[in-house]
Amino acid sequence: MKIICIGRNYTSHIEELKNERPAEPVIFMKPDSAVLLKQHPFVIPEFSEDIHHEIEIIVKINKVGKYIEPKFAHKYYEEISVGIDFTARDLQATLKEKGLPWEKAKAFDGSAVIGDFLPKTLFSSVENINFELTNNSKTVQKGNTRLMLWKIDELISYVSQYFTLKIGDVIFTGTPSGVAAVKPNDVLEGFLEDKKLFRIQVK
Repeated sequence: MKIICIGRNYTSHIEELKNERPAEPVIFMKPDSAVLLKQHPFVIPEFSEDIHHEIEIIVKINKVGKYIEPKFAHKYYEEISVGIDFTARDLQATLKEKGLPWEKAKAFDGSAVIGDFLPKTLFSSVENINFELTNNSKTVQKGNTRLMLWKIDELISYVSQYFTLKIGDVIFTGTPSGVAAVKPNDVLEGFLEDKKLFRIQVK
């Protein structure tokens, strides 16, 4: 499987990190070893002192596709969930300053939380879904897919121009504002509307 991630897809998060608004989607990848195994805690890695949570809407690809037209993109996924793109913010800042790739800060082992998937048919529109992340039962991030700069179908079409999408690939669609550092004993829970789709203990 490929984990394809989109950066800078919510204006509030772009402003939060004082980044430049992109003219087209920002893409980076995570290997399958980045997936945090079910029932496993997230262990803060030794190489960072500033690991941030970033909750995102994620979709699972259900058929092979290349050069997908936006009007057909909805046919390439049937399930939707939320996940976390854990980011070593201190390491990322150093890499960005040097003009280097982000992978060490974004694609390390355990950096991708994938929640339980739900049929997208449960929702009246994938372009108007609320999601949130709580930390120790307090809401720390909230978003809605209507606030995406590029919608899910647009992202699938765009990504497919560069990478053949295969069954089981997962696309992380970007995070809203509210990213912050995690610390040991935090408990992170992700919600799609009122449905809790993951619970992660931080160690």
